[in-house]
Amino acid sequence: MAAELTAPELIAKHRPTLDQALEAIRTRAYWSPHPEHPKAYGEHGSLDAAAGKSAFDALLGTRLDLGQAGTDDWVGGEVSPYGIELGVSYPHADLDVLLPAMKAGQPAWRDAGAEVRAVVCLEILKRISDRTHEFAHAVMHTSGQAFLMAFQAGGPHAQDRGLEAVAYAYAEQVRTPGTAEWTKPQGKRDPLVLTKDFTPVPRGIGLVIGCNTFPTWNGYPGLFASLATGNAVLVKPHPRAVLPLALTVRIAREVLAEAGFDADLVALAAERPGEGIAKSLATRPEIRIIDYTGSTSFGDWLEANARQAQVYTEKAGVNTVIVHSTDDYKGMLSNLAFSLSLYSGQMCTTPQNLLIPRDGIGTDQGPKTFDEVTADLARAVDGLLGDDARANALLGAIVNPDVKARLEAAAGLGEVALASREITNPEFPDAVVRTPVIVKLDGAKPDAEAAYMSECFGPVSFAVAVDSVTDAVELLRRTVREKGAMTVGAYTTDSEVERAIEEVCLEEAAQLSFNLTGGVFVNQTAAFSDFHGSGGNPAANAALCDGAFVANRFRVVEVRREG
Repeated sequence: MAAELTAPELIAKHRPTLDQALEAIRTRAYWSPHPEHPKAYGEHGSLDAAAGKSAFDALLGTRLDLGQAGTDDWVGGEVSPYGIELGVSYPHADLDVLLPAMKAGQPAWRDAGAEVRAVVCLEILKRISDRTHEFAHAVMHTSGQAFLMAFQAGGPHAQDRGLEAVAYAYAEQVRTPGTAEWTKPQGKRDPLVLTKDFTPVPRGIGLVIGCNTFPTWNGYPGLFASLATGNAVLVKPHPRAVLPLALTVRIAREVLAEAGFDADLVALAAERPGEGIAKSLATRPEIRIIDYTGSTSFGDWLEANARQAQVYTEKAGVNTVIVHSTDDYKGMLSNLAFSLSLYSGQMCTTPQNLLIPRDGIGTDQGPKTFDEVTADLARAVDGLLGDDARANALLGAIVNPDVKARLEAAAGLGEVALASREITNPEFPDAVVRTPVIVKLDGAKPDAEAAYMSECFGPVSFAVAVDSVTDAVELLRRTVREKGAMTVGAYTTDSEVERAIEEVCLEEAAQLSFNLTGGVFVNQTAAFSDFHGSGGNPAANAALCDGAFVANRFRVVEVRREG
């Protein structure tokens, strides 16, 4: 059957976007082709708000048949953090059938070349973008994110990260020319002449192990980086967050087939309740690339045991903010309050430890003691979340019982500066919604160290009293070196302190933000400009996204011919 989407058509349609993405990663300036505002959708084939909600509702209680090879059962069981049973069932795969089928499609995908692979990926992303409203509900009801966050982070921001990975993948593949004429002079003899062909070849099948909290945002970089470099991709979603990635796989398969490629180049590996297939999958010889977001313990296991694969992990760390001084005290408190509250702190970038000198800080409102700073921050969070409707829109829902248990246990670790409170969501009365807790700890006490030197994922933050800013800088260094950090924040008006903090972050490879008081927050990063993680500390062995994230997903094979 002839391809419905020809390569020239796809190149004409998507090459301008690819070129813009290549320019964006070169300049690091702001750019995005995916609108953030919900009202931007509804034209040119995209679903508006009502159509997106209807499309999501139509999925509930259905079987999502992907038509992939090796289906031997149907599995499901997702329950929304908002209390809804999704009732969607997915294909369960016989891997001994599916993996060979996936591998069979790779030669034609490899031979298509970097440009064609890139524009096919861009067509997949365009169709996902057209259904952003549908995806927003799918992300909301699997992650517990509030709708607007699910719309933005699960939609355009995730799509940006996927496109960013495609741009990096393309740039790395075309760094080496496809063909070279090689002539070596031999004096009076005839020169040596060779024609050399260079082909990027895939490593093999890539495995994407999805996470519960950001299934698309964290899943798309690895998925599209592997696909764009010629690899087939098997997507293993988190059991509580299958739907967004299953929809992604369905769209990818449709586009691949329409472009004349094997749909089994992208497939889904859903699992039965309690089956736990990630370990067995990760160590299969067919799996040559693994992308993982989740707990440190399993990330460490993958790095140690999936020896046949190139493993990219985003694990966990202890994110730290040093508060030394500020010329905008109100702005600092407001910015921190939002950062601690967004999505109930269920982000790998949310600040956990606030290191504050016990003698206090300097501000534009005069000196503030440690107790005053923590009390004022507590009031700022209370003010931000005082209206229940606004609180629900910011907090979303607690994603699983483990987060709720950590939140409840945190109050017993020290003096509570801000107690967590329960909020009712009138639209979803079964949702578990909690405001953040802030606990004061003495950094000099060994029993406190056990708390602040461990990750406490969720709406839990520790205000840690330190003897001086010098001690804060050294504690920051030790925390990043031993535990890792996805983000570091700092507030200071002192250039010497600023330099000391920056030097630590350069030496320990931690991404740093200074003096955020406006609409940019330490736990948010922008594709094409900001690096998410560095790959240089224990929190992650890769960065989203840089050349290192894509370059080892393929190798260049050379064929030489005389004449």
